[in-house]
Amino acid sequence: MFPPESRHRVAQALIWVIPALWAVNFIVARKAPGVVEPYTLALGRWALAGAMLVFLARAELWRERRSIAAVWHQYVVLGFLGMLVCGAWVYLGGKTTGAMNIALIYSASPVLIALGAVVWLGERFAFRQVVGVAVAMAGVMHVVVRGQWSALASVQWVAGDGWIFAAMVSWALYALLQKKWHSSLSATARLAAICAGGVLVLLPCALWEMALPSTPAWSWQATWLTVLAALLPGLGAYWCYGWAQKLLGASRVAVTLYLGPLYAALAAWGVLNEPLGWHHLTGAALILPGVFLVTRTTGTPTRSQASAEVG
Repeated sequence: MFPPESRHRVAQALIWVIPALWAVNFIVARKAPGVVEPYTLALGRWALAGAMLVFLARAELWRERRSIAAVWHQYVVLGFLGMLVCGAWVYLGGKTTGAMNIALIYSASPVLIALGAVVWLGERFAFRQVVGVAVAMAGVMHVVVRGQWSALASVQWVAGDGWIFAAMVSWALYALLQKKWHSSLSATARLAAICAGGVLVLLPCALWEMALPSTPAWSWQATWLTVLAALLPGLGAYWCYGWAQKLLGASRVAVTLYLGPLYAALAAWGVLNEPLGWHHLTGAALILPGVFLVTRTTGTPTRSQASAEVG
């Protein structure tokens, strides 16, 4: 067992890793159309991730089966918000909306989480964190408008933006409810239970989707995309997010979403050979200090933080 100070340092480091895992989903989303449908991809992603989590936490899940059953509705709600809406609906929206629109909409999610954490969860939000949010938000906007702020006036909103907006709100609710609904489960066991709720709500949607004549036949490429989505932006990112949030709080960990557009640009440059512009570097110069201001802790962990046990 690591001492509390070490766990907090690891959690703070993970804030910089989580967006890199989520950036893989941008690549999956670009490859998925015509290969695998949104609900089917989301179901395969979370069924696979959930199966691995259940295996890893099988002893704890069996031991805590009565307490899990007592609050089963929480896992269904979290599965709907985190796996169906933030999974399938993002893929649906990506069919008709552009990367600028997605980044603009999603960049509002940490603001919702921060406000909800202060108003609803009673978390403290220092002035330096407010400054950090503003600086990081400016960096995000600079990246998505490619350094041309006048481009904001020409953004065209389409039907897919509605799916992305719903996913943005859903992620804020998912993050806040995880903190609101306290759980004695480890991060692994809790995410396994949430995956079960997600599979439950995704299954009828995927079956309906599979019955459509326009649905492409399953292929090795669909299998590869599903496995990739399950392991990195699925299992890896969600587990790290939940573990870090339990230690650091909802508002601090929410700033990982500010790093999303920057990491996505780096992924496009490194994997898809898309050019990296000065607006990306300028955005990084704003985003990175902003995230540091929000996540930096002062003093030692509180008693409640130090006693938090996560698996």
